[in-house]
Amino acid sequence: MNSSNPAVPEDPNPAAGAAPEALAAMEALKAELAAAQFQAADNLDKFVRAKAETENVRRRAETDVASAHKFAIERFALEMLAVKDSLERARTVDIKTSDAALEKMFEGIDLTLKLMDSIFQKFALTEISPAIGEKFDPEKHQAMSAQDNAEVPPNHVLMTLQRGYLLNNRLLRPALVIVAKAPADVSAPGA
Repeated sequence: MNSSNPAVPEDPNPAAGAAPEALAAMEALKAELAAAQFQAADNLDKFVRAKAETENVRRRAETDVASAHKFAIERFALEMLAVKDSLERARTVDIKTSDAALEKMFEGIDLTLKLMDSIFQKFALTEISPAIGEKFDPEKHQAMSAQDNAEVPPNHVLMTLQRGYLLNNRLLRPALVIVAKAPADVSAPGA
């Protein structure tokens, strides 16, 4: 019942007696609601598809990275096969037959080393071979021992035992060196 007038019964459908503008506004709101629901459903579908695509891209990237790690040295390995072939040919030389055969074998070894150097250069593998008297660099050298020496300044390379290598300017293996130190004073105290 209507509380303002007890004699007038309450209308069960308030929109039935409403003005035409109110009905038009209500229909417009219903249309907007339907459009918004459609847009929300469309956006949800796009989101689900985008999420699935992102997951697929992530899985493909993981596979690509795993494959790249697995086959990272493939080009280097192919280049090194030529070096192995050359060394195997050098092993077939019969050095007992003549000095000429020995000379040919050494020529082959020299050519093989040149081939290896060109491969190292191609793959940015740089040799570290410190000269006598070069300052000791703990970033690139590993001191195996220190020896007394009056000719080479202390903390400088006296001898290289094994060459080191850099790969793309990152230390792969340090050069093993003997470092000079100042000679101990041989005069006895109080003499």
